[in-house]
Formats: sequence, C-alpha cells, structure tokens
Amino acid sequence: MSLQHIVIVGGSSGIGLETARLLLDTGHRVTIAGRSKARLDVALGVTGGRASAVQMDATDEAALPDCFARFERIDHMVLALGSSKGVGPFGTIALSNVKAGFEEKVYAHIACAQAALPFISTDGSLIFVSGLAAQTATPGTAGIAAANAAVAALVPVLAVELAPIRVNGVSPGVVDTPWWEAVPDEHKQALFAEYANKTPVGRIGLAQDVAQAIAFLISNRFMSGHMLTCDGGLRHTA
Repeated sequence: MSLQHIVIVGGSSGIGLETARLLLDTGHRVTIAGRSKARLDVALGVTGGRASAVQMDATDEAALPDCFARFERIDHMVLALGSSKGVGPFGTIALSNVKAGFEEKVYAHIACAQAALPFISTDGSLIFVSGLAAQTATPGTAGIAAANAAVAALVPVLAVELAPIRVNGVSPGVVDTPWWEAVPDEHKQALFAEYANKTPVGRIGLAQDVAQAIAFLISNRFMSGHMLTCDGGLRHTA
C-alpha cells in the first residue's frame, strides 16, 4: 500500500487533515485539496511539508475536470466536504439555506466524484464522508440530515455501478472539528459535555477517530458499498 496516491478533498482542516496526517505517517503519498489557500498553507505546515496541496472549489463544477486532470492517477479519493448550512427549526429555516447546504455537501460530492472518476485506479477506492444527522432524529437538523442522507445513499449505488472501484462512506458522530467554530465556545463546550454523557464511550469524537475509520476502508480491499458509522455509539441513545 505504500506510495499509493490519495487525494483528500476537504483536506485542509478537521477530519480531512487528520486523515492526511495518518496516511502520510503510514507511507502514502497525499494531496490535499481545499478552497482556501490560507488554510492549505497552514495544513502544509501541520503535515511538515510532506503533503502536496491544490486549491480547488468543489462547488465549481466547470473547473473540476481540469483540477483532477493534474493528478493523472488517483489510487484512493476521500471526499471530506462539510457544510453547516441547513441547520435550524424546520418551520422557519429558509429554503435557500437548505439549498446552499445541498450545494456545498451533496452536489459538491457528486461533482468531485464525477470529475475524478477517469483518474481513479480500477483497484482503488472512493470514500464519502456523510454525517450522523442522517441517522438520528434531532430537532432543528432536518435540512442537514437530508443532505447527509443523500450523500450516504450514493454509496451502495456507486459501489455496484462503479465496480471494480470500491466505494464506501464514513458517518461521523459529534466530533471536535472546526465545523463547530461558528458556535460560541461556552455553548459548544456545554453541547460537547451533553453529547459525551449520552455517548456510550463517554466522550465526543476526535478527528483522529474518524481518520482511522477512513484508513481502514482504504486498506481493506474486501470492503465496498458500506457506510461505516463512527460515533461512539451515540446513534443508539440520541
């Protein structure tokens, strides 16, 4: 598995960046892609300059084929694209906000997968990152739940349609990542404590936890069409 090329879209922070670090530590060649050059520069520093970086807007459908053509060959691709759009009470959330969440999460995953497909090795894999909101019934998350459910629904269909390329997904639970930056710190810590108390393992997740799940799906060649939930058991209690 060493020296395989792994592209991580959404790799400049959070789960994507931790996945890059883990895969670099195990001898892979990693390219991280993200929209913000500033974040990419910081990410390169975090990886000690071992990764390559490409600035890419996953929502810019027209530009994506040229972006992926630079790579020539991709052994595995991880789509770790997130969105905070679509959160709010169902009765009052603006449809435009829900649509923005689908643009950033669902359509971006689809567009990247389509553009990268000609360059993914037939013995490689494609991994989507969804989210636990699709599996729980938490008030105020209908929009984001729908988006994450749509991403998860791609996995079994594409595992069959794109074979022999393996297609899998990971559904993280509550994980301490920059996704929570918009929440005031005091409120965030209270939420984390609440979820830690609910979670059977007694804590919230770390980006490293999800990175390990992604690395497993990359390395196990008998895994395809599977959504791996990495939530510490929260889905059974939420």
